[in-house]
Amino acid sequence: MEKTERDVTCFFTGHRSIPDEVMTPLLAEVDGTIESLYGEGYRNFVCGGAVGFDTIAACRVAVAAKRHPDVRFILVLPCRDQTSRWRRTVDLSLYQRIKGFADDVIYARDMYSEGCMHERNRMMADMSSACVAYYNGARLGGTAYTVRYAEGEGLRIVNLFDRMVTERSGKTS
Repeated sequence: MEKTERDVTCFFTGHRSIPDEVMTPLLAEVDGTIESLYGEGYRNFVCGGAVGFDTIAACRVAVAAKRHPDVRFILVLPCRDQTSRWRRTVDLSLYQRIKGFADDVIYARDMYSEGCMHERNRMMADMSSACVAYYNGARLGGTAYTVRYAEGEGLRIVNLFDRMVTERSGKTS
């Protein structure tokens, strides 16, 4: 059976705040997951462009694309003015660099409006067959909404938060 574009596409979602002590192991998990998915035939990697996990995933996909020229890095953004309220120069600079690395940039809406973040998240899930998440199990928030939506749509969920907790506790799955 021939694979569809959705069959070879995964997206990333996760929390905006990442504790410093998990940053190094999280980078390794993201890299390993991208390589594993690439080995399974995934070629399209979709990121949402927010600070935190989205930025980490986007940077690691950009690195993977240098190793694998057939990797497509797709940025799906909620709106063209997403950064209008961002104040940290480092976040703005990195955002522009990430946009420059993307093979394609898709906008859910032209201008910010209520619901555009959720619309962006649904767009990413709807174009994918797998969701790579950094999700701590919180019941509220954009990551919770997106993971629940992806689960409801039957996507494969790879939760790096759970994987890291299991590894730190010495348990095997």
